[in-house]
Amino acid sequence: MTPRSLVFDIYGDYVRYRGGEIALRDLTALLAAFDVTEETARVTLSRMKREGWLQTRRVGRASWYSLNERSWRLLDEGRPRIFQRRTRAWDGRWHMVIYSVPEAERPMRERLRKALAWLGFGPLAPSTWISPYDRIADLQALLDDDVKVSIDTFTADTGSRDRDRELAARCWDLDGIDATYRAFSRLTEQRLAGLGTTDADAFVNRVQLVDDYRRIPFADPDLPPELLPAGWAGQDAHRLFLSAYDRLDGGAFAHYDATAATPPPRP
Repeated sequence: MTPRSLVFDIYGDYVRYRGGEIALRDLTALLAAFDVTEETARVTLSRMKREGWLQTRRVGRASWYSLNERSWRLLDEGRPRIFQRRTRAWDGRWHMVIYSVPEAERPMRERLRKALAWLGFGPLAPSTWISPYDRIADLQALLDDDVKVSIDTFTADTGSRDRDRELAARCWDLDGIDATYRAFSRLTEQRLAGLGTTDADAFVNRVQLVDDYRRIPFADPDLPPELLPAGWAGQDAHRLFLSAYDRLDGGAFAHYDATAATPPPRP
């Protein structure tokens, strides 16, 4: 876990529910539980502020840190991918994006590919990506009508569930994702079996749990069950994650509340 990811985890799971602000000294104390030194914490927070992720205010001799609108939006966009799973039935239709980006605009091409992957599209061919969900409008919003990108979109169906599963296996590394889910479940069960009894233990383990799990859903396109291989481990891993997250909730918040003061009123 990097200091930067720890800061976002603490804001996303704790600070947001305790007034949205935390004093520098208290945030530094929370980071110390992960062996982040005070100097490293201050350098990390200063850099995040300089890069436009954090904002501060002075109250007496204390500095209070909060995320800005851009940072909260980033957390809010990512949270459903971690904590929720799609439940709507699939209509059997594929949504296809074919794009063209000038060769000189390589950074734009990489930005487009990251946007497609973020939205759960998979690469069928170098410039052709598909998704079982209609996320075209979301993609266009992310690109903000960039004139350097030409996009054509289509909707189609194969007429065959076997063919659909073949497409899914081509566009996503489902075996690799499944193996990652299984590894997460094994690690989490081991950690829960050896869980300490203090509130500080609950806090550290809950932050570690989120950090371990959150990378997986961003690689997993959350495909409909019809497209998943037999014995898919994702559902069991997600249930284990939510169960452990809830189990650690009380102790983790008790530690946070014992460490972090309530933010003073804003003028």
